Amino acid sequence: MVLWVKVSLHEHELGVTWLERGGAFRTGNALVADERVWLIDPFDHPESIAAATGRGTPAGVVQLLDRHSRDCAAIASRLGVPHLRLPANSAGTPFTPVRVVWKPRWREVALWWHDERALVVPEAIGTLPVFALGRRAGVHPVLRLLPPRGPLAPFSPERLFVGHGDAITSDADAALREALAHSRRDLPKLVAQAPKLLRR
Repeated sequence: MVLWVKVSLHEHELGVTWLERGGAFRTGNALVADERVWLIDPFDHPESIAAATGRGTPAGVVQLLDRHSRDCAAIASRLGVPHLRLPANSAGTPFTPVRVVWKPRWREVALWWHDERALVVPEAIGTLPVFALGRRAGVHPVLRLLPPRGPLAPFSPERLFVGHGDAITSDADAALREALAHSRRDLPKLVAQAPKLLRR
C-alpha cells in the first residue's frame, strides 16, 4: 500500500502539468491560450493551482471523465469560472471535444487543440507503467481488448497530456499510434507485470 504522496510540478510552453507521485497518481493539466487558462481535470494542490493561474486569466475548469470529478467543482467555484463537465462542443474554448468512451459508468471526452497539435486524454491513454508497459504511452488496462482507435486515430498530436502520468511534449503521434497498435498484443505483458506494477 502506498502511504506517501508527493506532487511534482512541470511548467512547459503550453501551460502547467502536476502529477502525484504516490496515491492515485493523478495528473492535472492547465493549458494557456491567448492568456486564458483552462484547468483540465485538476486536483487541488495549492502550489500547482497558483502556478497555473499565474500564467493568465482563469477561463474555466474542464472535467473530462464522468466518474472521477476530482476537485473540479470546488476549484471552479473558488476561481469564479465555469465548470465544464463532459463538454459537447467547443464554444468559448480553443479545443474540440471528442467522445472517447461513451457507455454506462464510463463517459470520457478527449480534447484536441488543433493550433498546438495537443491532445488531452484523461483515462483511456496513460503514461504510468501500468498503462505503458515499457512504452511511452499505453491504453488503460480495462480497454485493451477494445482500444479507442476510432476516436483517437484521426489525430496526429505533437503533445499528449493524460490524466495519469507525465505529459509527452514531443513526437506524441508516434507514442499514441504505438499504444493503440500494441494494445491487445501487450496483454500477456500486462498479466505478467500487473502484480508488481500495482504495488508501486
